[in-house]
Amino acid sequence: MVAVPPGRVTLSDRRTQRIWPVDVAAFQMAAFPVTQSLYAQVIGQRPSTARGDQLPVESVSWEDAVQFCNALSQREGLMPAYRFHADDTAEWDVSADGYRLPTEAEWEHACRAGTTGPRYGQLDEVAWYRGNSHGQIHPVGGKQPNAWGLYDVLGNVWNWCWDIYDAEMYGTYRLLRGGGWFDEHWSCRASVRRRSHPTLRIDDVGFRIARSLPSRP
Repeated sequence: MVAVPPGRVTLSDRRTQRIWPVDVAAFQMAAFPVTQSLYAQVIGQRPSTARGDQLPVESVSWEDAVQFCNALSQREGLMPAYRFHADDTAEWDVSADGYRLPTEAEWEHACRAGTTGPRYGQLDEVAWYRGNSHGQIHPVGGKQPNAWGLYDVLGNVWNWCWDIYDAEMYGTYRLLRGGGWFDEHWSCRASVRRRSHPTLRIDDVGFRIARSLPSRP
């Protein structure tokens, strides 16, 4: 887990043409997307289409990702971040110290790592995408990290975020960020947003985990 300092990020929505700033508190984010090895250790399953311990886990839904966060928290003696209801919805207990998905604002703030351009480095140096992936996913950590030590924030696999994309237009669809190994260069940018149903499983979507820092008394 990497310490991400506090800061402010500006988010935007293309449909509504809305732009809004978000203050982000300090938190922790995993240096790498969750790997197939870690997922198998915690959940006991290997759902991915491609196989390899150090490949990012993929073909996991948003629902799978939040269940993983709770299972990992319980394994490490932490308070699970999510409560699940009979209708399959999840509620985030913001006081919990366990693992969770990053919010959209946290993800973009961590991705940018203090930069203001579309990417935190030259695309071919920091990301696996259609132009250099040779049509396949790659082991985590094979490209340069950003200034805060986070690898594969862009490219390789899309990252599920906690947030609902646009409840008015798309209901329960959740946010995806970062671009993947099959995407063109324009999708692998810090500001690009994608949406999907929380039950979607596809071979270019994975996730990375975050943790809140304890509040000071």
